[in-house]
Amino acid sequence: MRNQIIAALGAASIVAMAGLIAPSQAAVHHYAAVDAKRLRTADSSANAGQWMTYGRDYSEQRYSPLTQINVDNASRLGLAWYADLSERGGSYETTPIEVDGEIFVTAPWSKVYAFDAKTGKRLWKYDPQVAGSFAVKLCCGIVNRGVAVWKGKVIWGTLDGRLIAVSAKTGKKIWEIQATDPTKWLSITGAPRIADGRIFIGEAGSEFEERGYLAAYDVNTGKELWRWWSVPGDPEKGFEQPELAWAAKTWSGEWWKFGGGGTPWDGIIYDPVTGDVYFGTGNGAPWPAAIRSPGGGTNLFTASVVAVDAKTGKFKWYYQETPEDSFDYDSTAPLMTADLVINGVKRHVVMHAPKNGIFYVLDARTGKFISGKPFVPSVNWMLGFQKDGTPILNPEANYGKTGKGFYLIGFQSHVWNPMSFNPNTGLVYLPANYGSFPYVAEAGAKMGNQLLSINIRKRPQGPAPKLEGPSSYLLAWDPVKQKAAWLQTEGNGHAGTMTTAGNLVFQGTTSLGLSAYRADTGARVWTTDVQAEIAGGPISYEVDGVQYVAAVAAGQGRRFGRGGYWAPNYARVLVFKLGGNAVLPKPQPFTPPVLNPPPEFGSAALLTSGEHQYDAHCASCHGNNGHASTLFPDLRYAGEIWSAPAFNAIVIGGALQNDGMVSFRKVITANDAEAIRAYVVHMANEEKKHPERQFGGFGGPPGPGGAPGRGGPSGPGGPGAASPPQPALHQ
Repeated sequence: MRNQIIAALGAASIVAMAGLIAPSQAAVHHYAAVDAKRLRTADSSANAGQWMTYGRDYSEQRYSPLTQINVDNASRLGLAWYADLSERGGSYETTPIEVDGEIFVTAPWSKVYAFDAKTGKRLWKYDPQVAGSFAVKLCCGIVNRGVAVWKGKVIWGTLDGRLIAVSAKTGKKIWEIQATDPTKWLSITGAPRIADGRIFIGEAGSEFEERGYLAAYDVNTGKELWRWWSVPGDPEKGFEQPELAWAAKTWSGEWWKFGGGGTPWDGIIYDPVTGDVYFGTGNGAPWPAAIRSPGGGTNLFTASVVAVDAKTGKFKWYYQETPEDSFDYDSTAPLMTADLVINGVKRHVVMHAPKNGIFYVLDARTGKFISGKPFVPSVNWMLGFQKDGTPILNPEANYGKTGKGFYLIGFQSHVWNPMSFNPNTGLVYLPANYGSFPYVAEAGAKMGNQLLSINIRKRPQGPAPKLEGPSSYLLAWDPVKQKAAWLQTEGNGHAGTMTTAGNLVFQGTTSLGLSAYRADTGARVWTTDVQAEIAGGPISYEVDGVQYVAAVAAGQGRRFGRGGYWAPNYARVLVFKLGGNAVLPKPQPFTPPVLNPPPEFGSAALLTSGEHQYDAHCASCHGNNGHASTLFPDLRYAGEIWSAPAFNAIVIGGALQNDGMVSFRKVITANDAEAIRAYVVHMANEEKKHPERQFGGFGGPPGPGGAPGRGGPSGPGGPGAASPPQPALHQ
């Protein structure tokens, strides 16, 4: 949900497809020959060393059966090889895929790299040439979470809504189709899943007045085979599926004019046991339920887990995790299946831990609610569950109806960063966040180009809540007992996890490292500095009898000063093995820029106008104080704020159009641009005078609501905060 506003993105130009390099000998005979049989037998001796799909196998437990690396020798891990990635201007959220000696990773702008998994030699690179101007149509950043591999093809989605298939051997394009309506503001950021020759993928874009759908495509041609809509459209035009007729009864008003939301932008899984595809749907849009559906209703199928037949797309079941969602409570966090013994009975289940802070266990065949408990210390959007598992909503949380606003507790508790499950310990390893956020409804209010109908500058009535406990951590959760087994505060609420039969859990750390913890107790047994942030999920694989651990690091570099400027970050594929002796280059010398803004100018009215325009068009990328992260420039340091013509050349003239910073000529005037410049200059001078009061990122200053920075959950702000922080949004 981040509008790409005044962002002069780091990776400016888009290059043509790189030349091809001879593939490695390890891949000569197979070239990613993934099929249903191999995925069903992923733990067999022949396939135990592969990581063939986003969650490793169909269950998506992210559990490797390899044991060469274990708790007794993990301290001997060292870098085997690394490969630099050139793209900037976006976050690396990819999970590497390793098949038959090749690794495939995605980069910002939907580019794909292939490497030799043993040596790190680059085999090929493919650039789909997404136009930089498309950045303005994105909700939440220039990201991609990975590829799917099937019978020698590498397949992925692009930011501009295409599906592309290339040869795993050569990187040459086999086919390409437009999977979304190019006239709409829809994008693809999630990784496809494939089963029995069908590609399953959803899309992002709820905040752009769209309605979501999951579709299946033929793996050989890209032809669409079926489409399942998650939100009913205009009743006068009829419904695409029978279940949409009764879903429409849970809506009121003219919701279809807002799109309704429900985009399935992540969290898709195929289950060979049932033959179904399970997927999570996105939030309702606009956010306050009382505005998008003024007569009430649960608003199916938003914020739900849904099952459809993989072959036909026929609806099977649903469970709505957050009825009448008003909090951006997407249910799109990764799903996994498992066989658990519950009350003495073996159950085939779906496990899910979405944004709303509840860990759900559902029957995979029927969708029946088995259990649900908060995995964060507290939530206040609901009061408990009815006997059938329906959440009991807190009436005070309906801030669109009460008009008082609401301090939500349980804010973005777990978003897209992958969790894992170890069948030996019976525990799920979950990146968790504990925080609050202030919601105040205002019909028609936007954040950038996104119709949210919340006013990010206003606060609810009454005092902010006080929270107890850490704000970001690694949690080991027992899904049978529905309780925490251990909690590791050295862990990270914003990084994916992977677990192994060697009694290990791997995760990127908040200190720009990669760590291994005991899966049974959470004790740290190894850590290493990787010079950048790991957000996606690590993997483990085996080549020629050697086990490796791989991850992709990039994102926030190190920060200088409390309010601080981010140093450059390093985007790399990093691969480790026992006894590895490769060494990363020393970080490049970096001198933080001096904050030297021009004198403040303009009347109080101009500053007020500038603040309003900034909130509407700039804050969702650059943060509520001019600085979000390394992904977008810190406007307080920008040289262009000294010159109205230079500033207007970018904001109005589109001088950086090819870098993803589009012209805003259609939505703001030259006077508006000058007001924004005046406001940015004011923020820069405030930072210079009071550096202790300014904090970068979407997270706010420390206060009763939570912890600062890192794009994570935060409170309403402490002393000196000019306004509530914007939410850290993801699609």
